Amino acid sequence: MITLTDKLAALLEDKFQEPDYQHLFLIEIKQSPGDKIEVFLDSDTGVKYEHCVRMSRFLEEQIESNNWLGEKYTLDVSSAGVGVPLRLKRQFVKNIGRPLSIELHDNHKHLKGTLVQVEDDNLAIEYEEKVKVEGKKKKRMETIRKEVLFTNIKNAKVIISF
Repeated sequence: MITLTDKLAALLEDKFQEPDYQHLFLIEIKQSPGDKIEVFLDSDTGVKYEHCVRMSRFLEEQIESNNWLGEKYTLDVSSAGVGVPLRLKRQFVKNIGRPLSIELHDNHKHLKGTLVQVEDDNLAIEYEEKVKVEGKKKKRMETIRKEVLFTNIKNAKVIISF
């Protein structure tokens, strides 16, 4: 059975094919009891208020013309927001050069570093680490590059600093 969220996702994917909306993409649709629908978007260039308004009006028109919900429902269309975990490869690509915090499935290990590359099935981050100098007691800072498979990422967030 095709759910309402499936129908809305399909409508948005079609809408994102239009030239004015090709930079937008869907992150998630949540439907809560009481017919509350939350749509979270992201963009290669940044989600603007006007994008959310246009998508909200578009979806409202479809919901009402197809009579998918009663007269009482709430529809919120917004950007994914700061601090929301990255889910799609497209989100990682747009954040190259930014600091990330990555939690891995392997022993709940955490990595923090700068996202430097995104490939089909993995990404690379770089971070500074103290490394012992061979034959000496001293340590020096060295840049470490670590490749991480997307399938090994449990959670990844952009680190925001003010």
